[in-house]
Amino acid sequence: MSTRRAGRLRRTARATALAAVLATTVVVVPDAEVASEDSALVAMRHARGLDVGDRVVWILAAGSDARPGQVMTRTRGDALQLIGIDPRTGAAAAIGIPRDSYVPIPGYGSSRVNAAMVFGGPELQGRTVGNLVGVQPDYVFVTRFPFFEDMVDDIGGITVSNPRRFSDPDLKPRGFAQGRVRLDGYGAMAFARIRKTLAGGDFARSANQQRVLRGIQARVASQAGTPGFMERGVMSVLQHLRTGEGPATLFRLAQLVARVDPSRITTCVVPGTIGTVGGASIVRPDVATARRLGNAARADATLPPGC
Repeated sequence: MSTRRAGRLRRTARATALAAVLATTVVVVPDAEVASEDSALVAMRHARGLDVGDRVVWILAAGSDARPGQVMTRTRGDALQLIGIDPRTGAAAAIGIPRDSYVPIPGYGSSRVNAAMVFGGPELQGRTVGNLVGVQPDYVFVTRFPFFEDMVDDIGGITVSNPRRFSDPDLKPRGFAQGRVRLDGYGAMAFARIRKTLAGGDFARSANQQRVLRGIQARVASQAGTPGFMERGVMSVLQHLRTGEGPATLFRLAQLVARVDPSRITTCVVPGTIGTVGGASIVRPDVATARRLGNAARADATLPPGC
């Protein structure tokens, strides 16, 4: 059998499996409003969908700091990463936004960037970050940290490259060693959230979040060809996801992530300076650099080296 024919058969089998997943979803998840809101996927008004293969798709990933009983999508985000993926080349870019960045929030004056979620939910959070970087996201994905831990565990854990040892007396007393580190769900959460003991503070934490994202993408890509892996992942997320999008969109999103070329992933964190407003510590972001990063990655999801 030719390689081309074998590839077509694999794609047909995957399409059949997806059809089965979608049919099952109609029964298991009769509508997108599920009881457990552990994550949310919100399409921005200008979003053109994931079927468009001639442009970069932008997704704002936000980790919610919501406590039990709080509304996840109206609580300050603890992690903000604007991610662009080019389906034509497999390139991907992640622009980290320090959560204490002091920026204009449409209709609400200026405040820390993560306050936008409190004022206007994922849509306003997306607009606010988009205005800072100059690139508006197509989708905003919000997740609670406990569900993030479950997602990492569900894919079998991840591996990250840690440039320096660090620890935290509350989240990780024994710390993370320098070098390649294997992380389960809790470890990935702690690696992404620790800030106070990092020399670079909020900027270093944002860079660590990007290392976790690299680890997740690498794991998904390595398992994408395993029969049932993608389908099980879609079903697992759907049971905890609030969205107006159908399951097909989620599956295409997973495929988009799986097809990213690890050698073409570039990451940067918006720089800034530490300041205070009303006695509260803030980050004054370098808006010019933020826009430069957005302009650089807008068309091909590729950031300049050493940014």
